[in-house]
Amino acid sequence: MLDHSQTDALALALGAAGFRGEVESDTALRAAMATDNSVYQITPDLVVAPRDENDLQMLLEVLDRPEFASVALTGRGGGTGTNGQSLNRGVVVDMRRHMNGLITVDAEQGWADVQPGMVLDDLNDRLRASGWFFAPETSTSTRCTIGGMVSTDASGKGSRIYGKTSDNILGLEIAHAKGILSSMAETPDWARDMLTRAEDAARTGREAFIRNTPRLNRRFTGYDLERACPPEGGFEWWRLFLGAEGTLGLISRIRVKLRRIEPEKRLLVVAFDSFRTALQAASPLLEVDPTAVEVMDETVQELARKSGILNRLPEALRPGDGQPLAYLFIEFNGQDPAALQQQIANCRQLLASIPGVRAMHLAGDLAEIRELWAVRSAGVGLLGKVDGAARPVAFVEDTVVPPENLPAFVDEFLAVLTRNGLGFGIYGHIDVGCLHIRPALNLDQAEDRERLVAVSDAVYALTRKYGGIFWGEHGKGVRGAYLQDWIGPQAYRALQGVKAAFDPQGRYNPGKLVSNDAPVMGIATTPFRSFNVPDSDPLHKAFRCNGNAQCLSYAASVPMCPSFKATADLRHSPKGRADALRAWHQARDDTPAERHQREADLMRVLDGCLGCKACASSCPVQVDIPSMRSAFYEDYFSRHRRPLAEQAPLLAERFSPYIARMSPLLSAVWPVLSRLGEHITDSTDMPRRLARGLPAHLRLRRRDLDAPLPERTVILVQDWFTALFDPETQRDVVAGFQALGYKPRMLQMQPAGKAAYAAGDFRNFRNLAKRLAKVLHRAAATGAPLIAFEPAFGMMLRQEYVKEGIRLPQIMMAQEFLASEAEQGRLPRASQRFSAKLLAHCTESTATPQSGRQWAAVFEAIGIALETPTTGCCGMAGLFGHHKRHQEVSRKLFDMSWRQHMTSDKEVVATGFSCRCQSERLSDQSPRHPLGLIARVLGGNEDLV
Repeated sequence: MLDHSQTDALALALGAAGFRGEVESDTALRAAMATDNSVYQITPDLVVAPRDENDLQMLLEVLDRPEFASVALTGRGGGTGTNGQSLNRGVVVDMRRHMNGLITVDAEQGWADVQPGMVLDDLNDRLRASGWFFAPETSTSTRCTIGGMVSTDASGKGSRIYGKTSDNILGLEIAHAKGILSSMAETPDWARDMLTRAEDAARTGREAFIRNTPRLNRRFTGYDLERACPPEGGFEWWRLFLGAEGTLGLISRIRVKLRRIEPEKRLLVVAFDSFRTALQAASPLLEVDPTAVEVMDETVQELARKSGILNRLPEALRPGDGQPLAYLFIEFNGQDPAALQQQIANCRQLLASIPGVRAMHLAGDLAEIRELWAVRSAGVGLLGKVDGAARPVAFVEDTVVPPENLPAFVDEFLAVLTRNGLGFGIYGHIDVGCLHIRPALNLDQAEDRERLVAVSDAVYALTRKYGGIFWGEHGKGVRGAYLQDWIGPQAYRALQGVKAAFDPQGRYNPGKLVSNDAPVMGIATTPFRSFNVPDSDPLHKAFRCNGNAQCLSYAASVPMCPSFKATADLRHSPKGRADALRAWHQARDDTPAERHQREADLMRVLDGCLGCKACASSCPVQVDIPSMRSAFYEDYFSRHRRPLAEQAPLLAERFSPYIARMSPLLSAVWPVLSRLGEHITDSTDMPRRLARGLPAHLRLRRRDLDAPLPERTVILVQDWFTALFDPETQRDVVAGFQALGYKPRMLQMQPAGKAAYAAGDFRNFRNLAKRLAKVLHRAAATGAPLIAFEPAFGMMLRQEYVKEGIRLPQIMMAQEFLASEAEQGRLPRASQRFSAKLLAHCTESTATPQSGRQWAAVFEAIGIALETPTTGCCGMAGLFGHHKRHQEVSRKLFDMSWRQHMTSDKEVVATGFSCRCQSERLSDQSPRHPLGLIARVLGGNEDLV
């Protein structure tokens, strides 16, 4: 472990050498880098993020100095490893942040050069237009990196046809203290002796290696002595790095082999009466040569049913009367539709002869195929969401045996779990004999840590008994403790020789797979991360985070997580923030100075959160960072004075009803007050005018709630931002409802406490929330529908109010109410067709994914063709986009997914107040609320004030 003086010295040395990337010892970042998708936790001393291969080579040159000779060095990609692959002490090298580009594509020969930090889906998105793709299809394709896939030899759906990652790599480039070594270029003189020593070691163990590795589709890799030393001669040194998990060096460039996209796709989903009968179909199905065959057992099916995911299956496939079902997903891909049809006919005929088949459904539409595969893919997230202290753990989950041995192997595997009193769920790739079985453990308990060892030992023995491999898909990581026994002493000595040639100081990912001078890490001696705190603890969701890292999706159009998308900085992600919160929660032994530093670092990463709440709904275990941030703020500001800049929004919210009532008097001086507010809060582009409010006959004061309301009255409930600063939307919403035949009345504004909640000022939040709840119950007693039209406000009432136990009457979002009315045929139609594009508020689109479809249904009923493209966060998020310190991130987010829509030839409407402000601020467009467009198309009275 490095002390502060050593990390400071290394950072200074790198700066002096011209290293251009980041060199950081930030406690929040180190906490984020201490975990992955495994049960382990190892905190690094320093995190570096090189910008290119020159930075990488410079880093190694500096670390080659005598004073840094003992510093451990571990590369990290997407951090999706399930067994601690990229966790270590010393220096962690973050390849994902900057080294994530596509270098070149050869569309003639079918290959591409990529940087190791490039995300798999990003690569395939960029290749799609050329008709090529990179084949290994992992379940984590939205966030795993090509470098990580190479290091673990990752695999996934379709590997029987397409192979593992190692089958789709053509060459590598690695960085070294003395320069760059590339398998695609001439070997430099400095590398010749190193490669000679590596080849000599590899050849001494090649035959023993072959004897001890089963001949399987999911073949053993990592120090692959067989393919590195072809029998015809030569030395393909780069093949040793495939699956070596960074223990031989740092990869700077990867040449991937591409495959032609097959235009014809079909998916056959088959329901069986039990997992056992589904499993028995694996071997016969290989006769019809499908691209992939995957299974979901009854346990995962039941979780999917309870979560509503099975509703996405055709009705014939859904379980009835509580009957458990298991499913096979059988995919066929190809170039020739006729040939594919014959394959499917053969498959149906074969299935007809297999007992236990209850129903089947064939999908040929690409959208439906994606939807059906999403049901299967949901399995891992559903398992992670299991309630209770014991949760499914990935430690024996990617065993591989020959498909014909699967039934017997699974029987014995499940017997091991039963003997140990463990529950489980199963899914996986039965066409290649790979099953994902995750036993449920509570690793806070010594008894379950002992079970982890006992089950690991037993399953390891079973894979050997049935001619299989203990690590068939997700790499070895800490499970590399079994490698020496599995490969045998002669082959292992050869691996040690290879390690010594490339890493004579034993500094690359030390303790993993192969070691010459120290024991390798053990599955029960490596530090575990904490699993549980009581559910009553406001930070308990931070402990539920399992590192699945769905929040690290690269795609700009996916709302989760905007701050990570803009920075590619792990600490600015839900996973990273959960790790930092957990570390803060556990830091009982920190000195006052250490605690002060930890809290300062944590404050910075929480300040970067936009509060969009996408994590609260899109994360498989609903790790709600904004709510936990509020809990931390409550604790922190109970011990520290809240700065004036933080107090100002709280005061504005609390006194917003008085500001609204005094708007006729304050309007003249508001530009001056606005600039003063910007100065106090260090903000920019704050609203320069106050809304004057609607005419009296359109307002609904609290004292009016006791009088009868006319038929078809709808009560509009608004937030304080709209009430004070958005008169256009107030008019648009009222005019839209009028044009649709309703009698809208705007309820007198009472702040909901959103600013107070976000700031952790729970006392004032509860006071404001109770007042609003009282008003809303009175309004509901009139019998008129209550309708919210600002998404962030409406979602807060459904999320934070429920969480705090504050009961409210039913409050519908505008599109929910109108979609219901459209179903009843109660909406008028426009006299002419019109088309528009609707951009949704990210909080609403993640919390209520059906909202876009509901708006589309409303517009279709009226006679307006509406596009609802997927977009990420616009970058405003309340006050976030106004703060000067957030301008770079705010503008980048707008550019990533919103700016392209501002040049549309269709009229653009936006549901969110923040989104409309951001669009007006950063483009020449001023989108209206969708109800404003409805008013115009239907000829409503827009001139209300």
